[in-house]
Amino acid sequence: MCIRDRNINGPLKVGIGGGIGTGKTSLTEALCRHLSNRISMAVISNDIYTTEDAEYLMRAQVLPMERIKGVETGGCPHTAIREDCSINLLAVDEMKNKFPDLELILIESGGDNLAATFSPELVDLTIYMIDVAQGADIPRKKAPAIKKSDLLVVNKVDLAPHVDVNIDQMEEDVKEARNGLPYVFGEMKNNNGIEKISDFLISQGGI
Repeated sequence: MCIRDRNINGPLKVGIGGGIGTGKTSLTEALCRHLSNRISMAVISNDIYTTEDAEYLMRAQVLPMERIKGVETGGCPHTAIREDCSINLLAVDEMKNKFPDLELILIESGGDNLAATFSPELVDLTIYMIDVAQGADIPRKKAPAIKKSDLLVVNKVDLAPHVDVNIDQMEEDVKEARNGLPYVFGEMKNNNGIEKISDFLISQGGI
């Protein structure tokens, strides 16, 4: 387990990426409900032209409203998490100043493609999400986000029979693409897999 000194390193910053509709906001919601009674946390949610996901999280009362911030990135969402992440870095600083005891900040990207990666200047760990309904061939594309993210989450496994996906074969393809790196199959809406994802953040992030 990583030993993290918040006074030196600051809060653990976790990037959550994935395409539109893969379940990023559902994962963010589930992690807040699972962890917020144990640790001090906040959420920064990116959208291209709105703050809809942040507003949803506020309405769902997953955290106090002041611990949730929406960021309108404009243009390509991956720019705001990689090439020019200044708007998100400002949001991180704002949260740190408001809540000096913060231990965890979840930074949810706007919906993006398989090439999306987070700048190491912005996050300490990256979770990338795909879902079964995107197709069984997604893991075989071996895109950077699938191969190199710290944790890959394959969501909506319950849909496999309805979209003609062999979940066992898909897991074999994920295992090959990940080459030893961790992954979780689950259903974020039903909290299936949330315990494993939380344990990963605690063990790898030292929170």
